[in-house]
Amino acid sequence: MNKIFNAFIVLIAIQSSDVFSQQVVEETVVVTSALVDINTIDKPLYVIDGDEILDGPTSSLGAAIDGYLGISIADYGSAVGQPIIRGMSGSRVKILKNGMVNRDVSFLGADHLNDLDLNDISQIEIVKGPSSLLYANGSIGGIINVVDDCIAQMDFDGAEFAAGYETQSVNDGSTEYFNYKNNLNGFNVNFGYKNSEFGNYDIPNGAVMHEEHHDEEHEGEEHEGEEHEEHEENMGYINNSDYMSEATKFGISKTGDWGYIGLSVDNIESMYGIPFHGEEHEEHEGEEHEGEEHEGEEHEEHEDERIFSTTDSESITLKGSYNANGSLFNKVDYTYRKSDYSLTEQHAEEEHEEHEGEEHEGEEHEEHAPTLFLNNSSEYGAIFDVSKSGISQKISFNFVDEDTSIFGEEAFMNPANNRELTLGYFVSKDFESYNIDFGARLDDVVRTGSVSHEDGNADKYEIDNRTSSYAFNIGKDLNSNLNVNLGFASVERLPSVIELFMNGPHLATGRFEVGNPNLNSETSNNIDITFNYENGDYYAFASFFINDVDNYITLMDEGDEDHGDEDHGDEDHGDEDHGDEDHDDHGHGNLIHANYIQENADFDGYEIEFGRTVELGAGELTLSFGRDVVNAQFSDGHNVPRINPARNIYSLSYAQNDLTFRLNLKDVEKQSSFGEGETATDGYQMLNSRLTKTYEISGKGVLKISLFGNNLLDEAARNHSSFVKDEVPLPGKNYGMKFNLTF
Repeated sequence: MNKIFNAFIVLIAIQSSDVFSQQVVEETVVVTSALVDINTIDKPLYVIDGDEILDGPTSSLGAAIDGYLGISIADYGSAVGQPIIRGMSGSRVKILKNGMVNRDVSFLGADHLNDLDLNDISQIEIVKGPSSLLYANGSIGGIINVVDDCIAQMDFDGAEFAAGYETQSVNDGSTEYFNYKNNLNGFNVNFGYKNSEFGNYDIPNGAVMHEEHHDEEHEGEEHEGEEHEEHEENMGYINNSDYMSEATKFGISKTGDWGYIGLSVDNIESMYGIPFHGEEHEEHEGEEHEGEEHEGEEHEEHEDERIFSTTDSESITLKGSYNANGSLFNKVDYTYRKSDYSLTEQHAEEEHEEHEGEEHEGEEHEEHAPTLFLNNSSEYGAIFDVSKSGISQKISFNFVDEDTSIFGEEAFMNPANNRELTLGYFVSKDFESYNIDFGARLDDVVRTGSVSHEDGNADKYEIDNRTSSYAFNIGKDLNSNLNVNLGFASVERLPSVIELFMNGPHLATGRFEVGNPNLNSETSNNIDITFNYENGDYYAFASFFINDVDNYITLMDEGDEDHGDEDHGDEDHGDEDHGDEDHDDHGHGNLIHANYIQENADFDGYEIEFGRTVELGAGELTLSFGRDVVNAQFSDGHNVPRINPARNIYSLSYAQNDLTFRLNLKDVEKQSSFGEGETATDGYQMLNSRLTKTYEISGKGVLKISLFGNNLLDEAARNHSSFVKDEVPLPGKNYGMKFNLTF
């Protein structure tokens, strides 16, 4: 409980220095599209206004929110930026679209994007920590909910048309988009379109780092390796880091005193390069010197190989609310969504005259067959409002039926099915000086799949488990300037299908990964305490958390898992389930053998921010400093892998009438507390700025122009959480301009 004690020490320091809490983020907000529409249980909470996303450069979801305290990113090039909340990632962090989980295949690979359209959104809501259990099953890390008004819950006030254009320098990219909204004969109609095309992005010279694989085999060819390394490092850009996306959405709704009902259809098609792809290389004894002769040619062919993914997603959503005002319930909110998602990973070989005589080598590369990832799901949900006598109460039901399949050369998992049935309950009561919230959910989860062996046989599994989770929060105003929220949550998460049934080469991570159908559920016991303080121009915020996770599931490289054997039951992960005797290192060349194992893990950390707003000229100047820290260790003292280091965030903003200027410096420290098989990651400083000017056009429209600059210091930056941090650094200096016309 040292972290809780430290929280009170910080509180005393805050009071003595007259500072206040996180102004932009920790506001009193109403969550408009999540499971509950009240503003208490989901602390700590970020609500990011949609204009913040609209005015900034087009990027992945993770990159768009990476600068907020407690939120970081695991990147894999410009297209892929999977969000991390307080050190938790993957299936522990649920990405929602208008309150329902966005069911793509991002959980199946580090090189898969979170497929969401950020065009014309109202806001992004981020709940940190397992109290977000009210929103999704197994959300130990938290939830990120992207909200738009495609299905309008209130009537539009006449017609509105918006169009925009954006250009970026780091990738010679551009984006065009438009949106149309109107109320036609009592029906609200919403249509949006966005098209983005970005080329390979620039990086500072020398930013790429290479791991030497053949030192022992080719000691006499050091000069050859040096020449190649120098050539690749000085390219100044990341090959295969391009990204193209086309998104459309259409929604129609009808509202009245009885409530509303609406239907939306959205589609996203994209294509993006895979900037790094592990390869299986069979070693041929006796041909080492022969291979040396063609080493340069083989690398040149590999460098010219185009590796890319295409995605196609379509979802149909029915959503509504009915005001019953009856004796059984006051209102019911209901949802239905049908999602079809596909991602195809492909290899393409460019033709070169110099290799015309080497058809056998070219053919070897051209033999790569596409790999198809499919995820099809249906989801139903209903929330009944049974509030009475000043007590807010809600009962929720939810059902999901989800099929996941992988076909092709890199099909590392057999088809699997996931079915979830949920019953949830929420209650909230406001008293004179404090409020209490309690939420609980019961989940009946069935995961069906199989694990194949090299002899052609397969073991089939149907795992049927029930989980229970709950969260409790108490908030109190200590005085007119200071309030405190104390929360506790116990959340149970069943292993995902990939953690259970994975069994094959995963080239995106450079590993041969093996799941375990005998894995137990994770249980997260989390305590967090949050202080908000305001006194005139000053503000401050402090949030401390302790998250003890029993049976934490992690991907552990073989040879490093002995430290956790007694906790994760390595004997259950034996050869009879996966045929490990068939999957030794001699069978997968350069790939690292890795297993999904379990061991208790402890996460703790904090987020603090303080600042001041003063009048300057005709506007207001705000200065702030923030810091976030996450520490994560297994019960035996080893560090949990891929945990991003501490960060200091310095912010300056100035707002005057129709002009806004922002300057942010993110100072990321060196990560020296790394996990087994990892290396240290150097720190970096990321300086970003944005200037936005708004013009009124004859009283009929508004033109908004934004100038932005990212990584102005042109730092060679890399995220410790990325599987390809050395080979695929973050983009270099980026300038851009964005126009948005609304009338």
